[in-house]
Amino acid sequence: MIKMLDQHQTPLLDTLKVCAEHPHAPFYTPGHKRGVGVSQKIADVFGKTVFRHDLPELTELDNLFAPAGVIQQAQELAAEVFGAAQTWFLVNGSTCGIQAAILATCGAGDKIILPRNVHSSAIAGLILSGAIPIFVNPEYDPVLDIAHSITPSAVAAALLEHPDAKAVFMVYPTYYGVCGDVRAIAQITHQYNIPLLVDEAHGAHFAFHPQLPTPALKAGADLSVQSIHKTLGAMTQASMLHIQGERIVRDRLNKALQLVQSTSPSYLLLASLDAARQQMALHGKELMSHTLQLAEEARTRITQIPGLSILQSPPLQGKLGKSPGFITLDQTRLSVNVSGLGITGFTAEEILNEQLSVTAEFASLQHLTFIISLGNTQEDMEQLVQAFTKLTEITSPSSPLSHKAEGEKIWDDVFTMGDFARISPREAFFAATEVLPILETTGRICAEILCPYPPGIPVLMPGEVITKHALEYLQQIQAMGGFISGCADNSLSTITVVKSKF
Repeated sequence: MIKMLDQHQTPLLDTLKVCAEHPHAPFYTPGHKRGVGVSQKIADVFGKTVFRHDLPELTELDNLFAPAGVIQQAQELAAEVFGAAQTWFLVNGSTCGIQAAILATCGAGDKIILPRNVHSSAIAGLILSGAIPIFVNPEYDPVLDIAHSITPSAVAAALLEHPDAKAVFMVYPTYYGVCGDVRAIAQITHQYNIPLLVDEAHGAHFAFHPQLPTPALKAGADLSVQSIHKTLGAMTQASMLHIQGERIVRDRLNKALQLVQSTSPSYLLLASLDAARQQMALHGKELMSHTLQLAEEARTRITQIPGLSILQSPPLQGKLGKSPGFITLDQTRLSVNVSGLGITGFTAEEILNEQLSVTAEFASLQHLTFIISLGNTQEDMEQLVQAFTKLTEITSPSSPLSHKAEGEKIWDDVFTMGDFARISPREAFFAATEVLPILETTGRICAEILCPYPPGIPVLMPGEVITKHALEYLQQIQAMGGFISGCADNSLSTITVVKSKF
């Protein structure tokens, strides 16, 4: 019989508190010496208590890269709650977890199957590892202009063509809260005896309520990376990596994490993971029930506002069932389509933020997306609904913006343009480069990441041929108020390309 751990414990947080309160003369880092040396200006904003707890890897506080004490205990407690065989705490965000997952499973020249709408952190993992991406187009909704998940059939076809692939990688859920068929994709992947890696950054809360989507590990994934700070109560950058089964070599994963994590981990972040885990272990279902209730109320009321519509869970489609790229929706994620008001999501975001004191998670051409979490209140929901009511008064619902407007469907072309990778991302990243005016770059090999953000989905990445469609989409996003990250020239007047034309 498996012995259950005491989830009331917070071993790491408790030990940090004891160390902070222990009177002694500190001759170790950080230089502010438990808050004594901080600027008065920052002390006036944050207070000094937080700095007193900003401690290094003292003996009592364990070592993140070789845990044998309180960090190990905290990670074991987390593994039990999140349904993992082993859990690692991450202080460099889910970004380092995704990079480590790729490094642990793929070497230079190894193939990895992953979605074209992958997060930019996975591209960094390709550059670091030297792995060769085999991109699979996600299912795409041309009416809503939203890319969903990759489908089981698309993964099966990719593996049939590339049976030597070392891993399959997928995003679950997407930024919009859309969930693909992890269970089916895991079963297909495991037929080749390779692991399924899941970017579950936005799904840390899934394990705590039956009305939420199935957690990736429970559905059969071998590894998942979760941003505990995105939807639960940890501090920004505080994330976790979970694994199960034997398809991933744990020693190699440990070494990969040492490559991409700071050797001076913040104990403030680590302790927040310990506390967030305890909170959810003890009160998770209650907190998620309340969150789901708030989200449903907002969804119902906003749907009734003329000119607005909400991204809903997909209905059953006869004998075919649900869309294979959109199995279910995280009901705590609220995406509001504002095109019926005759404006873009970027314009709506600006109005809500500057005039109505409501800030969305991100905007796209047609949508505003909001993360509703355990930290939101009834007052927040009321303010959100009222803001949309006022938005319809400011704009004109009688002149909807057609989704067929010029540039509106560029994603369709981007996602169906095929495989235009000429060289590996790593080879392109380290190649000799030159900077060209944007109009002279079509047909050249990109040497940098060009990524509209959020949600952090690269349109062009190192090693890919620059296409006319991709440039049009980037310029369209920029013209409508979005911004492009990852590139040297934020104005998008120039792009860095590989010098050789190959």
